[in-house]
Amino acid sequence: MAVNTDVIGKTYPATTYAVGREKVREYAHAVGETNPLYLDVEAARAAGHEDVVAPPMFAVVYSFPAVMPVFFDREVGIDFSRLVHGGQEFTWGPLVVAGDEIATTLTVADISSRGRNSYYVFETTSTNQRGETVCVGRWTNIVRGG
Repeated sequence: MAVNTDVIGKTYPATTYAVGREKVREYAHAVGETNPLYLDVEAARAAGHEDVVAPPMFAVVYSFPAVMPVFFDREVGIDFSRLVHGGQEFTWGPLVVAGDEIATTLTVADISSRGRNSYYVFETTSTNQRGETVCVGRWTNIVRGG
């Protein structure tokens, strides 16, 4: 199936995620984190943070809502029934803490074909309420050929 490379560079509207203290704690517990900075407000404040700190991979929680629209964009043309996760890469900036409001935008970074498979690479940029880039993510997705 031919891929539509004309959509490379397309950017989607930002989604905003309000980082909640209990969500950070729930995530930390779910992934087995025991660092008190992720769980204990007083420990986080004693270390100089305003509230509990989100573990680095919490980036998936606040950025994934921005990823969803591209999967269902007819112009991009992903066959969701053949989609597999290819990989993720993140570059982090300032720490994210409970109380932050994170806005994430997604851009179609690349689309290519190799053999019968199609590769879709998306880049997310997440910024906090102070305009600081807290995370840049690259999401690689593979659509298996039929």
